[in-house]
Amino acid sequence: QVQLVESGGGLVQAGGSLRLSCAASGRTFSRYGVGWFRQAPGKERDFVAAISWNGGSIYSADSVKGRFTISRDNTNTKTTVYLQMNSLKPEDTAIYYCAADLHGVTSRSNEYDYWGQGTQVTVSS
Repeated sequence: QVQLVESGGGLVQAGGSLRLSCAASGRTFSRYGVGWFRQAPGKERDFVAAISWNGGSIYSADSVKGRFTISRDNTNTKTTVYLQMNSLKPEDTAIYYCAADLHGVTSRSNEYDYWGQGTQVTVSS
């Protein structure tokens, strides 16, 4: 079992920045691909970015390219995946979730094995 914990959300003005973190304990998590997704009120959950277990493959949604950067820090006992969000826009407002995929990295949410509880990001205009 892998438990994911997101942090770093909050309220920020348009044009500002936030860095989200997704942490999990256990050596096996370092072998998981990790994705970030977001869900705005009344909308479906959308793919944001994903990174393979070793950082060798990275994917981003067109809507965030050039503004958001995904990265990860693997250690022997803990793995943390970051989502650096710059030039934030009101339309980025959503609950952001991280998810872990044992079999690789993908933009398809239904292929992820574990999900965090989400962290709220609110961008004011």
